[in-house]
Amino acid sequence: MKRLIVIAIEIIICFLIQSTMFHYIAMAKVMPNLLLILVVSTAYMRGRMTGLFVGLFSGLLVDLSFGNVVGLYALFYMLIGYFVGFSHKIYSEDDYTLPIIFVAVSDLIYGFLYYIFEFLLRSRLNILYYLRRMILPEVIYTVVISIFLYKLLHMINMRLNRTRNEEA
Repeated sequence: MKRLIVIAIEIIICFLIQSTMFHYIAMAKVMPNLLLILVVSTAYMRGRMTGLFVGLFSGLLVDLSFGNVVGLYALFYMLIGYFVGFSHKIYSEDDYTLPIIFVAVSDLIYGFLYYIFEFLLRSRLNILYYLRRMILPEVIYTVVISIFLYKLLHMINMRLNRTRNEEA
Protein backbone atom coordinates (compact mmCIF):
# COMPACT_ATOMS: atom_id res chain seq x y z
CA MET A 1 0.00 0.00 0.00
CA LYS A 2 2.86 2.33 0.85
CA ARG A 3 4.47 1.68 -2.54
CA LEU A 4 1.21 2.48 -4.33
CA ILE A 5 0.94 5.83 -2.56
CA VAL A 6 4.59 6.66 -3.31
CA ILE A 7 4.17 5.80 -7.00
CA ALA A 8 1.02 7.94 -7.21
CA ILE A 9 2.89 10.86 -5.61
CA GLU A 10 5.81 10.35 -8.03
CA ILE A 11 3.45 10.44 -11.02
CA ILE A 12 1.75 13.61 -9.81
CA ILE A 13 5.02 15.39 -8.98
CA CYS A 14 6.64 14.47 -12.31
CA PHE A 15 3.53 15.54 -14.20
CA LEU A 16 3.32 18.87 -12.38
CA ILE A 17 7.00 19.65 -12.87
CA GLN A 18 6.86 18.64 -16.53
CA SER A 19 3.72 20.60 -17.32
CA THR A 20 4.44 23.76 -15.32
CA MET A 21 8.11 24.40 -14.61
CA PHE A 22 9.85 22.88 -17.62
CA HIS A 23 8.34 25.42 -20.00
CA TYR A 24 10.74 27.92 -18.48
CA ILE A 25 13.85 25.80 -18.99
CA ALA A 26 13.03 24.49 -22.45
CA MET A 27 16.01 24.41 -24.80
CA ALA A 28 15.36 24.75 -28.53
CA LYS A 29 11.63 24.53 -27.75
CA VAL A 30 12.16 21.02 -26.34
CA MET A 31 11.47 19.82 -22.81
CA PRO A 32 12.60 16.62 -21.12
CA ASN A 33 9.96 13.97 -20.63
CA LEU A 34 9.89 13.27 -16.87
CA LEU A 35 6.95 10.92 -17.08
CA LEU A 36 8.79 8.78 -19.59
CA ILE A 37 11.78 8.61 -17.24
CA LEU A 38 9.45 7.62 -14.41
CA VAL A 39 7.74 4.92 -16.48
CA VAL A 40 11.04 3.45 -17.73
CA SER A 41 12.66 3.57 -14.29
CA THR A 42 9.69 2.00 -12.55
CA ALA A 43 9.34 -0.72 -15.19
CA TYR A 44 13.06 -1.49 -14.99
CA MET A 45 13.07 -1.66 -11.19
CA ARG A 46 9.66 -3.28 -10.57
CA GLY A 47 8.67 -5.25 -13.70
CA ARG A 48 6.14 -5.37 -16.54
CA MET A 49 2.84 -4.97 -14.73
CA THR A 50 4.00 -2.09 -12.55
CA GLY A 51 5.48 -0.40 -15.63
CA LEU A 52 2.23 -0.94 -17.49
CA PHE A 53 0.09 0.62 -14.77
CA VAL A 54 2.46 3.54 -14.17
CA GLY A 55 2.44 4.11 -17.94
CA LEU A 56 -1.35 3.96 -18.05
CA PHE A 57 -1.88 6.54 -15.31
CA SER A 58 0.94 8.80 -16.51
CA GLY A 59 -0.43 8.72 -20.04
CA LEU A 60 -3.98 9.39 -18.89
CA LEU A 61 -2.80 12.49 -17.03
CA VAL A 62 -1.14 13.76 -20.19
CA ASP A 63 -4.16 12.80 -22.32
CA LEU A 64 -6.63 14.57 -20.07
CA SER A 65 -4.49 17.71 -19.90
CA PHE A 66 -2.97 18.09 -23.35
CA GLY A 67 -4.17 15.34 -25.68
CA ASN A 68 -6.61 15.60 -28.52
CA VAL A 69 -7.61 11.95 -28.19
CA VAL A 70 -7.97 10.33 -24.78
CA GLY A 71 -5.86 7.21 -24.62
CA LEU A 72 -3.13 7.92 -27.17
CA TYR A 73 -0.43 8.94 -24.69
CA ALA A 74 -1.66 6.28 -22.27
CA LEU A 75 -1.12 3.68 -24.99
CA PHE A 76 2.39 4.99 -25.72
CA TYR A 77 3.44 5.01 -22.08
CA MET A 78 1.79 1.64 -21.40
CA LEU A 79 3.63 -0.03 -24.27
CA ILE A 80 6.94 1.45 -23.19
CA GLY A 81 6.38 0.48 -19.55
CA TYR A 82 5.37 -3.04 -20.45
CA PHE A 83 8.25 -3.75 -22.81
CA VAL A 84 10.90 -2.15 -20.60
CA GLY A 85 9.50 -4.24 -17.75
CA PHE A 86 10.88 -7.36 -19.43
CA SER A 87 14.34 -6.07 -18.52
CA HIS A 88 13.52 -6.36 -14.81
CA LYS A 89 15.00 -9.85 -14.96
CA ILE A 90 18.44 -8.31 -15.54
CA TYR A 91 17.94 -5.51 -13.00
CA SER A 92 21.08 -4.69 -11.08
CA GLU A 93 21.14 -2.25 -8.17
CA ASP A 94 24.62 -1.04 -9.13
CA ASP A 95 24.03 -0.45 -12.84
CA TYR A 96 23.06 3.07 -13.84
CA THR A 97 23.94 2.86 -17.53
CA LEU A 98 21.33 0.34 -18.66
CA PRO A 99 18.30 2.37 -17.47
CA ILE A 100 19.74 5.48 -19.14
CA ILE A 101 20.03 3.52 -22.40
CA PHE A 102 16.43 2.33 -21.94
CA VAL A 103 15.33 5.94 -21.47
CA ALA A 104 17.09 6.98 -24.69
CA VAL A 105 15.63 4.13 -26.74
CA SER A 106 12.17 4.61 -25.21
CA ASP A 107 12.23 8.31 -25.97
CA LEU A 108 13.18 7.58 -29.58
CA ILE A 109 10.30 5.10 -29.85
CA TYR A 110 7.95 7.57 -28.16
CA GLY A 111 9.02 10.30 -30.60
CA PHE A 112 8.42 8.07 -33.62
CA LEU A 113 5.05 6.91 -32.34
CA TYR A 114 4.09 10.53 -31.72
CA TYR A 115 5.22 11.43 -35.23
CA ILE A 116 3.24 8.60 -36.80
CA PHE A 117 -0.03 9.36 -35.01
CA GLU A 118 0.14 13.16 -34.94
CA PHE A 119 1.89 14.04 -38.19
CA LEU A 120 2.21 11.14 -40.62
CA LEU A 121 -1.50 10.35 -40.55
CA ARG A 122 -2.12 14.00 -41.46
CA SER A 123 0.13 13.72 -44.55
CA ARG A 124 3.07 15.62 -43.06
CA LEU A 125 5.88 13.48 -44.39
CA ASN A 126 8.99 15.45 -43.44
CA ILE A 127 10.39 13.00 -40.89
CA LEU A 128 13.97 14.28 -41.15
CA TYR A 129 12.89 17.74 -40.07
CA TYR A 130 10.93 16.33 -37.14
CA LEU A 131 13.78 13.99 -36.20
CA ARG A 132 16.37 16.78 -36.28
CA ARG A 133 14.27 19.47 -34.61
CA MET A 134 12.18 17.54 -32.09
CA ILE A 135 13.07 13.90 -31.47
CA LEU A 136 16.86 13.99 -31.12
CA PRO A 137 17.04 17.15 -28.97
CA GLU A 138 14.34 15.74 -26.68
CA VAL A 139 16.21 12.44 -26.40
CA ILE A 140 19.43 14.21 -25.43
CA TYR A 141 17.70 16.50 -22.93
CA THR A 142 15.70 13.63 -21.42
CA VAL A 143 18.81 11.46 -21.06
CA VAL A 144 20.67 14.23 -19.25
CA ILE A 145 17.81 14.74 -16.81
CA SER A 146 17.35 10.98 -16.41
CA ILE A 147 20.86 10.62 -15.00
CA PHE A 148 19.82 12.60 -11.94
CA LEU A 149 16.17 11.56 -11.73
CA TYR A 150 16.94 7.84 -11.99
CA LYS A 151 19.30 8.06 -9.03
CA LEU A 152 16.55 9.70 -6.98
CA LEU A 153 13.94 7.14 -8.05
CA HIS A 154 16.40 4.33 -7.36
CA MET A 155 17.01 5.64 -3.82
CA ILE A 156 13.25 5.81 -3.18
CA ASN A 157 12.81 2.26 -4.50
CA MET A 158 15.66 0.96 -2.33
CA ARG A 159 14.22 2.64 0.75
CA LEU A 160 10.79 1.13 0.07
CA ASN A 161 12.39 -2.30 -0.37
CA ARG A 162 14.34 -1.87 2.84
CA THR A 163 11.29 -0.88 4.89
CA ARG A 164 9.33 -3.76 3.35
CA ASN A 165 12.05 -6.23 4.34
CA GLU A 166 12.20 -4.82 7.87
CA GLU A 167 8.44 -5.21 8.30
CA ALA A 168 8.52 -8.85 7.19
